[in-house]
Amino acid sequence: MTENKIIDPTSPNWNWKRPIASPGRMAVDFEERVNFDRLREYRVARAKQAVKNSGLGAVLCFDNNNIRYLTGSVIGEWARDKVCRYALYTPNAQPYLWDFGSAATHHRMFSPWLEQDRCKAGMLGLRGAVAPEAGLFKQAAKEISRLLKLEGVANMPLGVDICEPPMLFALQEEGLEVRDAQQVMLDARQIKSMDEIMLLNTAASMVDGTYQCIAEALKPGMRENEMVALANKQLYEAGSDDVEAINAVSGERCSPHPHNFTDRMYRPGDQAFFDVIQSYMGYRTCYYRTLNVCSATPAQRDAYTRAREWIDVAINMIRPGVTTDKIAAKWPEAKEFGFENEMEAFGLQFGHGLGLALHERPIISRLVSLDNPFEIKEGMVFALETYCPAADGNGAARIEEEVVVTNDGCKVITLFPAQELFIANEY
Repeated sequence: MTENKIIDPTSPNWNWKRPIASPGRMAVDFEERVNFDRLREYRVARAKQAVKNSGLGAVLCFDNNNIRYLTGSVIGEWARDKVCRYALYTPNAQPYLWDFGSAATHHRMFSPWLEQDRCKAGMLGLRGAVAPEAGLFKQAAKEISRLLKLEGVANMPLGVDICEPPMLFALQEEGLEVRDAQQVMLDARQIKSMDEIMLLNTAASMVDGTYQCIAEALKPGMRENEMVALANKQLYEAGSDDVEAINAVSGERCSPHPHNFTDRMYRPGDQAFFDVIQSYMGYRTCYYRTLNVCSATPAQRDAYTRAREWIDVAINMIRPGVTTDKIAAKWPEAKEFGFENEMEAFGLQFGHGLGLALHERPIISRLVSLDNPFEIKEGMVFALETYCPAADGNGAARIEEEVVVTNDGCKVITLFPAQELFIANEY
């Protein structure tokens, strides 16, 4: 027998000499795929170090992404905007989790990595639907204060990521000093383990297949909303756990970018771009592609070429130690592609971290990066996206690639063809 290896839970376990895996979704006995025990241990170890570094005694999280990072628990898309679940974590002990009604009982039955006596039912305000006078905020704040005393950190600041104002007031009435925990949790989440990267890569592979379906169906007479429906079906059948949004934008709607879809019908020669935002095991994609319907004009091809050049310049710069201001400086100023200022153009020439949330670190933009640079580090995963309107007003090109930062560069994990403008069902 081989000697058991002692694995450091904070080790990201990278081996950049091998391709990043995109394994199947089944559990198998003949090869190692994502190791979820290792994934959970890594995330808690990262959070533990981040909290210690912050000077906080504990973090109280209402952000579902932070709750999942700390506890490995989830109850789905329904909970995304309810602010009804919360978790308390100190570096001294396992996290406490308050979940919605019967979900707490389910966790005690099916989540053995969580300590049973720390899985509790909890309810607060449901974004104001339950008035503060009901007393749930005060009750929760008193329980949290008691647990902080039990853990020996009641005299230290408490970090909170997001919450309803009555919860903040109730914590302060208990004599607790409340500080920002979102930055602490983003510190923890910015460096991905290989298990996280495999999940992000698998999520991207689902979108690869979705674009193949879109390319085959993108014909005159089809509508934007029908393409959104097709993409949702494909993604959920492929194993997505949350299709957050599908942008489908075409023709005259392309410029300026409206960030939504309608029932507009595709016509021959339309330029159409899509963004697929979805997750697998919580790990998200943000993945734009531009496809033309049947044919393309010289102006459309030129717009695509420029958008491709801008994104390639950025990809070629990505490596550990490079700062975000250097990347943002290579992108065109807002007025060069039709906007008055960088605030109006925000999100068009753009980079953003990916993980359990759609927007993590780093954020790359002329709006924020030139004066506030951030260092790129090995193990980060983020998306780079560019946009260029066609000079004749008939469409715009939008390209996005997801990259994994390696020890000496980066690897692109969004693989549907995008080096040249894709013509769907070409005449």
